[in-house]
Amino acid sequence: MHSDGTVSIRVNGEHKRITAGLTLAQLATELGLVPEKLAVERNLEVVPRSTLDQVIVEDGDELEIVHFVGGGDHAGPLSDDSWTVAGKTFRSRLIVGTGKYKDFEQNAAAVAASGAEIVTVAVRRVNVSDPKAPMLTDYIDPKKITYLPNTAGCFDAESAIRTLRLAREAGGWELVKLEVLGEARTLYPDMVETLRATEVLAKEGFKPMVYCVDDPIAAKRLEDAGAVAIMPLGAPIGSGLGIQNQVTIRLIVEGAKVPVLVDAGVGSASDAAVAMELGCDGVLMNTAIAEAKDPILMAAAMKAAVEAGRLSYRAGRMAKRRYADPSSPLAGLI
Repeated sequence: MHSDGTVSIRVNGEHKRITAGLTLAQLATELGLVPEKLAVERNLEVVPRSTLDQVIVEDGDELEIVHFVGGGDHAGPLSDDSWTVAGKTFRSRLIVGTGKYKDFEQNAAAVAASGAEIVTVAVRRVNVSDPKAPMLTDYIDPKKITYLPNTAGCFDAESAIRTLRLAREAGGWELVKLEVLGEARTLYPDMVETLRATEVLAKEGFKPMVYCVDDPIAAKRLEDAGAVAIMPLGAPIGSGLGIQNQVTIRLIVEGAKVPVLVDAGVGSASDAAVAMELGCDGVLMNTAIAEAKDPILMAAAMKAAVEAGRLSYRAGRMAKRRYADPSSPLAGLI
C-alpha cells in the first residue's frame, strides 16, 4: 500500500491507483459498473460473483472485468480504441504541430500521412500588407481537422490569456493548448504562471490542455485548476532527446483523471512508442516530423509508432526477470 492510502492495480490492462480496502464489488461500483452483471478474473482466477462483496482488492492485483453484449456488438475491438478530451472523441492519438515546414503544402501532406485529427496552431498577427497571402486554412481544413490554438512564445500568464481570448474570438475555440514559458534558452514551462493562467482560463469557460513539467504534483494542481489534459514534456521543446524521465511520466499517468499526452522532446519513432507504452493517451510533436529529411515518411513512421506503442500497452508487457528463462522446455532434452 502507498503512503497516501492507495494501492496500484491493473484493470483490463490499464494501470489504476485506488483507495486501499475496497472490495471487488465496491471497485466495480466506483467504475460505474453493476457488480451483478459482471464476471471478474483476479490474477488469472475467476472470482465467484457471490463473493465480489467479500474479496478485497490488493496491491499488484491484475483484474479482468467482462460482461455480455448483444450479438454482433463487439465491444472495444483493437481497431476502435478512441480517447476523449473535453467531451470530444478522437481515434488518432498523435497530435502534430504546424511550424517549421518548408511550406503549407508539405505541412498538409505530413498531417495526412500522420493520420492526426488535431493540429496545433499558433495565433499570430494578420499580414495586413498582403491580405491575400496563403493561409494554413487554405491547406488544412478546420472543418475536417481540429485546430488547437496554442500560446507558443508566451512568457507570462497575461500574454497567454490574451492570446487565447483572441483565438476564441477568431474561431470560437474553447479547447486550447496552454504553454507559458520561463525563459528562451530551454523553453521550460514556468509553472507558477502556467497554473495562474489555467485558473483564469478555466473560469472563463476555456478547456485548456496544459504543457507542463514532468512533475506529478504540478500535474495534479493543474488538473484541480481546470486543465482538461496534462501535457508533460519528455525533453525540452525541439531537442529530440526523447523521454528523459519515464518514472515521473508514468506517475503522472497513474495519478491523472484526465488525458495525459507527452508534449515536446520526441525525436524518433521509438520515442513515441515509449510514451505510449507508459500509458499516455497520446503524443504531440512538431520538430521531429518537420525537421526530418523526409517529413512525410517520418509522419507515417510516427503514426505507426504511436499505434504500436498503444497496442503494446494494452497487451501488457511480460514481467522483467533478473536471469534468463528459456522459451523451449528442457524436459526430454537430448
